[in-house]
Amino acid sequence: MADPQISEDHLGDYAQILASACSTGRRLSRDELELLRSRGERAAEAGIGLRVLVRAQLAAAQTLRPDLPRDAAEHLLAAVEQAVDAFASGHERAQRLAVRQEEAARREFIDDLLYGRSDLGRLAQRAERFGLLLSHAHAVAVAQGPEPYDDGYPVARQVESALIARFGHRSILLTTKDGRLICIAPADQDEVLSFFAKQAYAATDGGRVAIGRAHPGAGGVVHSYEEALNALDLAATMGLPDPVLRAADLLVYPVLTRDRQAMTDLVESVLGPLRQARGGAQPLLDTLTAYFDTGCVAAEAARRLSLSVRAMTYRLDRIHRLTGADPGDPVHRYTLQTAVIGARLMGWPDRVQ
Repeated sequence: MADPQISEDHLGDYAQILASACSTGRRLSRDELELLRSRGERAAEAGIGLRVLVRAQLAAAQTLRPDLPRDAAEHLLAAVEQAVDAFASGHERAQRLAVRQEEAARREFIDDLLYGRSDLGRLAQRAERFGLLLSHAHAVAVAQGPEPYDDGYPVARQVESALIARFGHRSILLTTKDGRLICIAPADQDEVLSFFAKQAYAATDGGRVAIGRAHPGAGGVVHSYEEALNALDLAATMGLPDPVLRAADLLVYPVLTRDRQAMTDLVESVLGPLRQARGGAQPLLDTLTAYFDTGCVAAEAARRLSLSVRAMTYRLDRIHRLTGADPGDPVHRYTLQTAVIGARLMGWPDRVQ
């Protein structure tokens, strides 16, 4: 007896088609096969599994067998084989279409979420389908590697598997955008983003991960995402060595560049005289950068620049003579360091402002 989920709409003229084929020993016609494929599609759309559908077909064939003449019954197995293959083909076709539609809906949602292009109320409703409650605060982590990544890539699957194994199916969304891996997690689950950063760094073979601050609502996801992207851009501009960056730790940089004209004036006023040095300003700017990055330890800065301590000391004295500011003087140090940061942010002296 057929499964109660199976209706005439799903099997259709299946029994009659089998009987007709068996009566003459012919193969199923093209129209008959296409009809059975369409029945398989309907079954898939109704949520009926392929195994259930096949059992129903076999049961119907078994019911038909006693009523067939002996010669016709011998052909039944071949006809059922063709019919089952047609049903399965239609069922799989519907499943592939459903997967493509789901992927398209997910991609559209992610694009709208990260660009803030959709009505926030409708966006929040769609988010629940993908496991996010946008009424809560969320933070976004973005991983960038030496090559672009997309959904389904081995790197994306590896990171996703690690997250699921560690945290199960929490309210976490892992996706890709513009070749980067992206993880969105509730604000109270910072351990998720930290773990994502560790896994992404390893999977991307030494890539870089930035984590935005947590913000409430659907607009908060966009804000956190943009903070993470800005942190990645800043790291590339400044040559920051850290593999994992947090936007909360980098807030001083946008503050320094908020008044770009003032920063330009500071850089030109303080560091402009370095252009008079033999070889131009860049070697002395690199000297200041290394000096400040090492906490003003001349010996360590010299090692980073592959210089002797004596050569490092000479460069610092040269900077003092040209600018009038002594890098070793606490009073002058802040002005010089701020100007150096501004120069790195603006690409000075190579980039024309």
